[in-house]
Amino acid sequence: MRKMWLQIAGFTALPHLGGLYGGYLTRKEVDTWYPTLKKPSWRPPNKAFPVVWTCLYTGMGYGSYLVWKELGGFTDDALVPLGLYGTQLALNWAWTPIFFGAHKLKWSLVEIVLLTGTVGATMMSWYPISRTATMLLAPYLGWLCLATSLNYCIWRDNPEEKEE
Repeated sequence: MRKMWLQIAGFTALPHLGGLYGGYLTRKEVDTWYPTLKKPSWRPPNKAFPVVWTCLYTGMGYGSYLVWKELGGFTDDALVPLGLYGTQLALNWAWTPIFFGAHKLKWSLVEIVLLTGTVGATMMSWYPISRTATMLLAPYLGWLCLATSLNYCIWRDNPEEKEE
């Protein structure tokens, strides 16, 4: 029983590692660079982001545990569903350094579109294994649609200077 709880905790905590790093990266930029950008009126307040991401990371992490458990661990059957999950997690973690670190609005938009598609593919691969795990990703996919729209509007309304 103790081993099971440690596994649940590990899978659930894993996504938060990238979130903590992303939070570290954005802390300064949210007060300096981000306020200089033109943003749509419908964007969520800055204080909502840590709360939302805590919930989303927890849900996706627990969902990955359910899939892992249902497939008997890191088996051949788990390669695609957990491989897609790992890919989307890496893409998720990469977005913040591109947007907030490098200030590359266009590349962050391309990246988040790839991320959103990969989350959709992850959900499709998880559905036959665990509908609960799939549904735990649904709020994440919804938030990514909002975030993609926000990223697009910021890119559109803040032309990047051309590099020569």
